[in-house]
Amino acid sequence: MRIKILHIDSNNPVLMQQLKDSGFENHEDFTSSKEAIEAKIEDYHGIVIRSRFKIDKTFLDKATNLQFIARVGAGLESIDCDYASSKNIQLIAAPEGNRNAVAEHTLGMILSLFNNLNRADREIRSGHWNRESNRGHELDGKTVGIIGYGNMGKWFAKKLRGFDVEVLCYDIKENVGDANAKQVSLAELQEKTDVLSLHLPWTPETDKMVNTDYINAFAKPFWIFNTSRGKNIVTADLVTALQSGKILGAGLDVLEYEKLSFETLFQDKTTPEAFQYLLETDNVLLSPHVAGWTFESHERLAQVIVDKIKKLYS
Repeated sequence: MRIKILHIDSNNPVLMQQLKDSGFENHEDFTSSKEAIEAKIEDYHGIVIRSRFKIDKTFLDKATNLQFIARVGAGLESIDCDYASSKNIQLIAAPEGNRNAVAEHTLGMILSLFNNLNRADREIRSGHWNRESNRGHELDGKTVGIIGYGNMGKWFAKKLRGFDVEVLCYDIKENVGDANAKQVSLAELQEKTDVLSLHLPWTPETDKMVNTDYINAFAKPFWIFNTSRGKNIVTADLVTALQSGKILGAGLDVLEYEKLSFETLFQDKTTPEAFQYLLETDNVLLSPHVAGWTFESHERLAQVIVDKIKKLYS
C-alpha cells in the first residue's frame, strides 16, 4: 500500500523530498479551510502540520484512514491527543529538532537583559552615552531554576555548564535530574531561585500557572524567562510583579495573547493594557515566538519528522 500524506503547512524542503525518496506519496494544501481539509482527509494515511488549525474530534472522526499525525514542532497542544490515541493514530512531534535553538535563545535573552544591551543600543543610537545607568548584572553566582525538565529544559541546563551557577529543576516526572541540574521540590526551587526559566507544554495544569500566588511563593525577587507557551503566564499578574519589584525583569519569546497558529499576535485589534506596559518598560525583552525558529532548527525539525515517519513503517 502506498502511504498518502497530506501536508497542510509549509516546511523545509528536506521533509517532502526525503519522504518522496522513501516511497511516500505527498500532497500539499496550504490554503484550504479546515472544513475543506476535513472533506478529503479520509483519503490520507498521514497528515503533517505545524499550527494552522486544531485537530479536534470532528476532524478525527472524518479521518477514517489516518495512521499518524506529525507536528513539525515540540508541542502537541493543537491536537486532541487522547481522542487520536483512542483511534490508534500515532502522534509524532520533534522537540529534538529545536531544543538547541530554544536553549541558545533563552541564554541570549538572559545575557542581553542582565547587561541592558537592547536599551544601551537604543540610547547610543539616539546620541546618549549612559554608562552608570547601564551597569549590568553577572549570571555567575546566581541560582537558575528550570520549570519543566524535558528536551528544552535539559538543553538549556547544558548551555549553563560554562557558568558558575547552581541549576535546579522541577518537573512532574520523577528522576529526570542529571549532572547539569539537580531535581528539587517546587518549594525548594522557589526558595532558592534568582533566575527562572519556563520550559513547559501548554496543558490544563500549566495554563495560567504563573499568577500572583505562584510569583509571591518565591523567596527572593527574581528574573523570569519564558520560551515555552504564552498562556503559562498571566500577563497582568506579571506586570504587577514587575511594578512591585518582585520580578526584576522578564524575557518573553511567547505571549498570552498569541493565536494558536502563532503567526499573528492579537485575537482582536486592541492592545491589552498589560501588554502596553511590557512594550514601554526597559526591563522586559520581547521576541516574536522565534526561540526555536533558527535556520538550523528549520531543517533539523523536518529531518526529525522524516526519520520518525520512516521508522513507523520500517
